[in-house]
Amino acid sequence: MDLNKKNILVTGSSGFIGSHLTEKLVESGANVKAFVKYNFQNEWGWLENSPVKNDIGVFTGDIRDYDAVYSAVEDVDIIFHLAALIGIPYSYKSPLAYIKTNVEGTYNILQAARQHEIEKLVVTSTSETYGTAQYIPIDETHPLVGQSPYSASKISADQMAISYHRSFDLPVAIARPFNTYGPRQSARAIIPTIITQILSGQNKIKLGNLSPTRDFNYVKDTVNGFIQIAKSDKTIGEVTNVCSNSEISMQKTVDLIIKLINGDVEIIQDEKRIRPDKSEVDRLYGDNSKIKKLTDWESEYSLKEGLKETINWFENNLEYYKPEIYNV
Repeated sequence: MDLNKKNILVTGSSGFIGSHLTEKLVESGANVKAFVKYNFQNEWGWLENSPVKNDIGVFTGDIRDYDAVYSAVEDVDIIFHLAALIGIPYSYKSPLAYIKTNVEGTYNILQAARQHEIEKLVVTSTSETYGTAQYIPIDETHPLVGQSPYSASKISADQMAISYHRSFDLPVAIARPFNTYGPRQSARAIIPTIITQILSGQNKIKLGNLSPTRDFNYVKDTVNGFIQIAKSDKTIGEVTNVCSNSEISMQKTVDLIIKLINGDVEIIQDEKRIRPDKSEVDRLYGDNSKIKKLTDWESEYSLKEGLKETINWFENNLEYYKPEIYNV
């Protein structure tokens, strides 16, 4: 499927991955409508200062409101559904909020897509749905384990999406990204947490558990994966990993970032940043053979290359962050 000139709706468009995806789609010649959460300031998140700000249509609403979602989907050919609550620590505090946003919000998108008979819907999942690896690399047949309210809500959303394909023949594909990082990412995540603390001049940085491993994917590679999944007819009804097919421990990630920044810091373990034992995902290492088989996707960035671009962006945009505050 060629996305050029297609009318595309991106939910979660003002966020980290969503804003990068919106920009890439505009560059690809698509007509993009950005679904932005309604707020009294009419503020568009990372799209406020985007180079494509004047080339998109913006729809303000709430993903939890079916009427708003139904209206947004009108005259749309393709949907990329990224809107979600994603902070794992906050899901311990407010599980119901994750059900309403991630589960009910996805239902709203699925039902509206069905009613409007769209051509393709790409639903965003997460590698957290797998829980700690029971075998490696993790392929798409790996068991789903809800180790946090967040991951449980995403498993529910994924299963709802699959059911709509099987029950109503909805042309839906599930993109399951592993640990995406890059410019604009929330400082809740490990890589921006490390970078922002070092760049702000702190010589003692606070981190959580550094023993788990992660499969990091630079945001541009993740976005390209989403687009390739949308283009391929072979991905309809399928779950497809978007990952680097490698793993690195949190500790080695910290060491690499410190080396790239030339920092001289002491690491302090902060108890507030440590997940409950049974909720911690100890190992993530994804298998990307399926996305390579079904699409033309290839990873273009090594971890070192992606980190260099990320550090450079944070050096010029540190004012958007509050490194001294841990926000769940």
